[in-house]
Amino acid sequence: MRILVTATHAPFLYGGGERHMQNLCAALRSAGHEVELLRLPFKYSPDSDIERVMSFCDGYDVSAPNGQHIDRVISLQFPGYGMRHPHHVVWLMHQHRAVYELFDESKATPERRQLRHQIVAFDNRVLSGVSRRFANSRRVAERLRQFNGLESTPLYHPPPGAERLRCEDSWDYVFYPSRLESLKRQDLLIDAARLMTSKTKVLIGGEGPQMERYQRLIERHELGDRVRLIGPFSEAERIAHYAHALAIAYPTFDEDLGYVALEAMYAGKPVVTCRDSGGPLEFVVHDQTGFVTEPTPEALAAAIDRLADHPERAREMGRAGRERIVGMDLSWPRVVAALCA
Repeated sequence: MRILVTATHAPFLYGGGERHMQNLCAALRSAGHEVELLRLPFKYSPDSDIERVMSFCDGYDVSAPNGQHIDRVISLQFPGYGMRHPHHVVWLMHQHRAVYELFDESKATPERRQLRHQIVAFDNRVLSGVSRRFANSRRVAERLRQFNGLESTPLYHPPPGAERLRCEDSWDYVFYPSRLESLKRQDLLIDAARLMTSKTKVLIGGEGPQMERYQRLIERHELGDRVRLIGPFSEAERIAHYAHALAIAYPTFDEDLGYVALEAMYAGKPVVTCRDSGGPLEFVVHDQTGFVTEPTPEALAAAIDRLADHPERAREMGRAGRERIVGMDLSWPRVVAALCA
């Protein structure tokens, strides 16, 4: 088939979403399909720019652009799923979260309330009219049901490079690789380092808008010998950091899916996450493949110390996590078969 994949593009921002769309296109091509990725420019502000791109997508016919017949459209993100095609499948990564679960009525401006009304109405209409609806995780499906009354089927996929991840001896650190953003809550882990009684160190990988704030927090509490912001890292470094970690910390807030938890499990490492972390809770089983704690520095510190004090138990949890994730048989061919059925 000739397939058009739609997603958004925020220049110079690269993370799990970008890897997701690229790997989907690669999997579709491996299955013999002809694929184009259409990325729509997207800015989170001002609201008028969001309205503009939503208006552009609403009903835009992509069945045969410039006479080139397209057999199927697979849309991943708002607002691309508003485009029109007779065989339009949505595999939802997330909606525009700022007007859904992250919306704060007490702080919203009249313009933001109006935007919320417009987006919810847009989503209700266009998502109810597509051929089939899938969600990136059970958590994303729950949000769609909660806010829009629409059902979708969770469709999981493996994280990039899962086959290369491995487990080696612990070097007594916890690793948290992710973009440095407020929702990822690296500050919880930095504060936890002040309370840990073990000698376990903390490695925080990635870059983002909170880098300077986190560095100041480390300096203020004199944690330079315990917590390191290692910045961007290569693929070889990523594999090595996972391989030698005692555990993977992932105290993110209400994540859509959470590659970090999946990667940790493929690497045979226990995961420390939180009760409100969203997607990771679909994989991490408390006290079996890691710990699910309250989202507080005290709870995170206690969980990490427990793993450090019982290294054999940490290894057992890591092995259990790998067995669990391998047993789920996540695969791109399974995803492609579902999206192209």
